[in-house]
Amino acid sequence: MIQNSFISIISQKENKENRGSVEFQVFSFTTKINKLTSHLELHKKDSSSQRSLRKILGKRQRLLVYLSKKNGGRYKELIGELDIRDRKTP
Repeated sequence: MIQNSFISIISQKENKENRGSVEFQVFSFTTKINKLTSHLELHKKDSSSQRSLRKILGKRQRLLVYLSKKNGGRYKELIGELDIRDRKTP
């Protein structure tokens, strides 16, 4: 789970000028994923939410692959802070 202190740091650091950054987009997708996951634990047959979750997971994965190719250090730091499982990129 994401720590509250990290959430406050990101929201303070990423103001209006940096909302398009890859880190902020991955962070926002991660919060949406966590919300949808908790929703699906209660409502197992909600197929539209399952589809939304798969789409968001794919978007986040594509952004992480892009970030790992462009800047590996920022990628490692981001997945460490957000506690995301590291996948091997081709």
